[in-house]
Order: sequence, then structure tokens, then C-alpha cells
Amino acid sequence: MRTFPLFHTPLHLFPAPRQLRLGAAFAAALLITLFAIQQSIAAERSVVDARGRTVTIASADRIVSIGGAVTEILYALGAGDRIVARDQTSLYPPEALKKPDVGYMRALSAESVLSVKPDLILAVEGSGPKEALDLLLAASVPVVMLPEPYSAEGIAGKIALIGAVIGEEEKSKALAADVTARADALAAAIDAIPADKRKRAIFLMSSSGDRLLAAGGHTAADAMLAAAGAVNPFGTVEGYKPASPEAMAAAMPESVVMMTRPGADRPDPAAIFGIPALAATPAAGAKSLVVMDGLYLLGFGPRMPDAARDLATALYPDLSIGSAR
Repeated sequence: MRTFPLFHTPLHLFPAPRQLRLGAAFAAALLITLFAIQQSIAAERSVVDARGRTVTIASADRIVSIGGAVTEILYALGAGDRIVARDQTSLYPPEALKKPDVGYMRALSAESVLSVKPDLILAVEGSGPKEALDLLLAASVPVVMLPEPYSAEGIAGKIALIGAVIGEEEKSKALAADVTARADALAAAIDAIPADKRKRAIFLMSSSGDRLLAAGGHTAADAMLAAAGAVNPFGTVEGYKPASPEAMAAAMPESVVMMTRPGADRPDPAAIFGIPALAATPAAGAKSLVVMDGLYLLGFGPRMPDAARDLATALYPDLSIGSAR
């Protein structure tokens, strides 16, 4: 009896071993490519920035950081190694000074920022000039504009936004919670100061000769004075304004607060209180001049509650505020 095979396929229709290998290699390469595309799409994040723009971020491995608080937050989130350049206000932590400098945040050059080949630019509101910022916003590199808040709540929000941008949400939640807790603890201590015991303190941005530039309302300095429990007699005037001798005589500050910058001379109490407009004030009588690092005092980054606590301690040496942490 004859038997027949179940299948009778000509041999030339079977793939040769080499063809099988090539086909398998192609299939593997296709799978790898599709997986990479899928991972890339999954890694993309979209955020709404301070200007209400929806920005899509594909990568946050090469960041240009513009704004001292922005840089501090990135380092606090463990992303300092991703910064490829920073602006001149980014002075903390000290490791930031090793990064290439793209200029002052309000006098940027688009060419300088783009020359370091970033894949993400984080810039605080107020960065400029407008022409340079417009060029950056029109470039192919994503630009996320960040708010410049003068409150612990606003700082926590900025930390959360940066965390979402760089994919460090859990770390940003922990950092924001820490900032909020320290600020709340200080606020509780400040609330214990009776209203009639609050010190009248002014912040002088500069003193050129007899010309005094004082901080009014809606400024970082005014917000810091309030956080430290002081009353700013110039708080009803918005912005930084020249203070005339008559205005200073009416203000009668009990303390003067100023800032210093790295490498600059500290304001000299004798020189400051020798200015005629200040000479007759209670601050001059008590020689009450508080000088703090500018970025620490007015940066409104993660260290803000510590700076406010240090200022409060200087203004109220007898107040029991406790430790910063």
C-alpha cells in the first residue's frame, strides 16, 4: 500500500537558514525600535507653565537653569548633574558655580543659552530681555516659565511644577512639604508677638551718598520682612522707591535690613547711620543694622523659611523661635 505525506511542499519554498536569520534579526530590530518609540512617548510630559502655556518635555537631561531659586530647587531634588549651564544669580549651592555661566537673568543672550545644546530651559518670570526670551520661546528647545512667588505656599507650588517637569514628583512632594512645615513653624512663633511689639523695619536696596532706595509693597524684601514678623513702614508704596529724608523721618524705623553679595563689602553701620536721613531714627540709636546674603534673604527658594527665621532672630533676639529644623 502506498503512503502519502500529509504535506508535499517543494523544497525551494522553505526559507533558507540565512533568510531565517535575517528575518529574525529584522523582527528583533523592529521590536526594539517600536519599544524605544513607545518608551519615548511614555517619557514625554506636558505641563502648564506660569504663563499658561502647555509645554511638552521629551527630555530633561540637559537643563539650562535661569534663576537662583530654580537652580537651588534642582539641586535639592538631586538633579544638579542635569544642569549644563546657569545664570549669574545661581550662586547656591557652591557646586553651581562650576557650571557654565550664560549671563545675568535679565540680560540674556539667546545664542549663549542655546550654545550649550540644552534639551530644556527653565526660566523664572522676569527673565529677559524680551527680545532674547522671544527667540528662546520660538526655538525648538522647550522653555518652561516658572513663577516668582514671595510666599512659602508659592515656593511649594514652584517646587511641584519643577518636579513634574523633570519627572521627580515624589522628591518634589517631600521637599515642598518640608518647606511648608518649616514656614508654618516659624509663622506660629511669629504669631505669638503682640501687634504693638512688632518692630518697624525697612529694607534698603542701596545707599548711594544720601540717596536711599527702600523696598515698598509687592517686593521680595517686603514679603521677607512680614515673614520675619516686622512691619514695613514703606509697605503702602509699591516697588523699590527713593526714600526722602521727610519720608524716613515719618517712617522712624527701629531696624534697617540690607543685603550683601559674594565678594562685595558689607554695609558699614557707621556709614549707614551717618546718613542724615537715618541719623535721627531709632535704628541709628540702637545701631540695629541687619545684613544678610542677598540670595539667601530674597531668593525665595527652599531656604526661605530658614532665612526668615534668621532675620526674625536678629530683629527679636529675646524671642524664642527654636531651631530651623
